[in-house]
Amino acid sequence: MVFYFKVRPEAGDFTIYMGLDKFENEQLIKYGFPEDIWFHVDKLSSAHVYLRLRKGQGIDDVTPEMLEDCAQLVKANSIQGNKLNNIDVVYTPWSNLRKAASMDVGQIGFHNPKAVRSVRVEKRLNEVVNRLNKTKAERTPDLQAEKEAREAEDRAARKAVLREQARREQEEKALKQRQAELRSYKGIMVEKKMTSNKDIAAKMEGKSVQDVEDDFM
Repeated sequence: MVFYFKVRPEAGDFTIYMGLDKFENEQLIKYGFPEDIWFHVDKLSSAHVYLRLRKGQGIDDVTPEMLEDCAQLVKANSIQGNKLNNIDVVYTPWSNLRKAASMDVGQIGFHNPKAVRSVRVEKRLNEVVNRLNKTKAERTPDLQAEKEAREAEDRAARKAVLREQARREQEEKALKQRQAELRSYKGIMVEKKMTSNKDIAAKMEGKSVQDVEDDFM
């Protein structure tokens, strides 16, 4: 079971999601998308909350409004954190999550600890949590199928880019070849077929005006 929420409308059409338990969290860790941002209460047990951004976006695109919604949601879904004030919520791109075989179910580390950010949550804001809960939807998605479909889509997009690049390179190559031909006058003028003034004078020598006129007729 995965729970889906919507961030406040003024922040845009973005989805927040989290798993039912640590076993569901394991699947979310495995099948996340590149634009997903992961949230967790620092040093306390809590839900793993994800914010799904748009393709090509990253952690720097998380607005203060999105950040507050995600931080409040993860705090509200921490048994200990929900009771405390002034807690820290850490967040990082999904791609920075590291899962080792020796780790417990639902446990994660980071590839680069410096890529982990933190935000202080002073207290629970019920108006924020209640608004998010009103948008809550429960689904049982096929996370693996969704990830495979996304990867296939990305591969197709990369192939399209490579095809377009190859087409442009062929066009540029053909254009350069045509320009080189024009510069060398290839196919337009052949020197040995050109008639100079000297050649004309030689032909006219010893001929009358009538003979010259006859040559050009």
